[in-house]
Amino acid sequence: MHTTDKAARIAGAAYLLLFTAPLRLVYIPGTLFVRGDATATAANIAAHEWLFRLGIVSDLFTGAMVLFVVLALYRLFKDVGRSLAVLLVILGGLMVAPIYFLNTVNDAAALQLVRGADFLSVFDQAQREALALFFLRLHHHGVLVNQIFWGLWLFPFGALVVRSRFLPAFLGYWLIAGGCGYVAISVTGLLWPQFEQTAFNIAFPAIVSEAAIVLWLLIKGAKVPPSAAAPATAP
Repeated sequence: MHTTDKAARIAGAAYLLLFTAPLRLVYIPGTLFVRGDATATAANIAAHEWLFRLGIVSDLFTGAMVLFVVLALYRLFKDVGRSLAVLLVILGGLMVAPIYFLNTVNDAAALQLVRGADFLSVFDQAQREALALFFLRLHHHGVLVNQIFWGLWLFPFGALVVRSRFLPAFLGYWLIAGGCGYVAISVTGLLWPQFEQTAFNIAFPAIVSEAAIVLWLLIKGAKVPPSAAAPATAP
């Protein structure tokens, strides 16, 4: 196996592990959170505390894994365009990971309020539930902020794919479209939150480009040009 093809498959395998992120981003909010109802949301978290804690671990795992993913992609693309590859590492790893780590504090605070530790007895139950919902919403705003970087890193990523010649150019353009989609969702959620879901629905065909590139890297790998794949012959 050519080293470029091997690097592509390693990057795809690492990238695949990021698909634990929807546990906290999608499944837990859809399962445990009741929109506008702090009491019902707190009751669901208390009844499924293990699932909620798993969501915190999922965020920590994702934050750590993004660093390995961008480094694997840097190794794959550094000879295609070093400046773009460095930008990919900064936007996709060094900016994204800290927000993931810090955002778990909001979930931890919400969990403490729901559990009603002794030192929180100065607050009555309704106040604790309202504060728990407040921290859950802060977590969501942290996600919206992070989505800006989820989008921005796809621009150098897509450009590198287009320039690489060992991956299909259409995947690169699709990734760039996905970057536009993430940024649009973030800006819409911050400025016009009532339209955030609509923006997500419109952008969804573009942001699934990440799933497409993962599958391509894992299944097809990198199509190395014959001149690069052929061993050098003795003069």
